[in-house]
Amino acid sequence: MVLQLRGVTKSYETTDGPLPVLRGIDLGLNAGETLALTGESGSGKSTLLHLVGGLDTADAGVIEVAGEDVARMDDAARATLRRETVGVVFQQFNLIPALDVAANLSFQARLAGRHDPDWQAVLAERLGLTPYLRRYPEQLSGGQQQRVAIGRAMATRPALLLADEPTGNLDEATADTVLALMLELVAETEAALLMVTHSERLADRMARRVHLRRGQAA
Repeated sequence: MVLQLRGVTKSYETTDGPLPVLRGIDLGLNAGETLALTGESGSGKSTLLHLVGGLDTADAGVIEVAGEDVARMDDAARATLRRETVGVVFQQFNLIPALDVAANLSFQARLAGRHDPDWQAVLAERLGLTPYLRRYPEQLSGGQQQRVAIGRAMATRPALLLADEPTGNLDEATADTVLALMLELVAETEAALLMVTHSERLADRMARRVHLRRGQAA
């Protein structure tokens, strides 16, 4: 099992006291499995994704990624987890403007000491980016930029790919194309995929779905 959550809770402090966001989440995800996380705004979807990726810390519960308890990691260990084990794709592409497509694709892998030129060439070809390797992010369309972001996340061959509304800034046709490419890559590498989405249409493309309502899995 690549991802296992048991009794995960999270609250945020407000002027009116603690605001519970997650109220005891249990969830498991195996290698090669895809899961859509759905729910209304404020239901805790992005919070849960951030906890799994070590971008925030849970109040209680166990979050295991590839057998390692994220909740017990310090900041340095969580950063290593994101470099080596977990790939993250956000709605905002978060590409580095000063780097061309080739350098953006290799950036995460180089940080992790896992740069593989052959695998990067495969990713560029599969994502339709080979003709654009010397272009910069501002010279690309939104769909092309998101494909670069996916390639960057997959360059390390992560065990787990986290995607937070990865097609939210794209039109429907482009969103379908981008999701299809992402699903092909995770199937090929046997990565697990946890994707937050508001789209029922896109959620139906995943093998499973979990719906969050008021911080609980419904």
